[in-house]
Amino acid sequence: FAFAEGEGLSEHTAPFDALAYIIDGEAKITIDKDVFHTKAGEVLVMPADIPHALYATKQFKMLLVMIKTI
Repeated sequence: FAFAEGEGLSEHTAPFDALAYIIDGEAKITIDKDVFHTKAGEVLVMPADIPHALYATKQFKMLLVMIKTI
């Protein structure tokens, strides 16, 4: 995913854990009521079925990996 400054994804849930690897830039990621200010090189896990959202505080790119356990 790539976002311009000020863009983002509204709060939602996913059926699987999601790993977000920030490739470039900065973003504010909210998981439930916790707020994380992330920057390039950082990794964050968003647990399944927990509301989360993100907002690009600067232009940024992230790799998102959905993790389905069997």
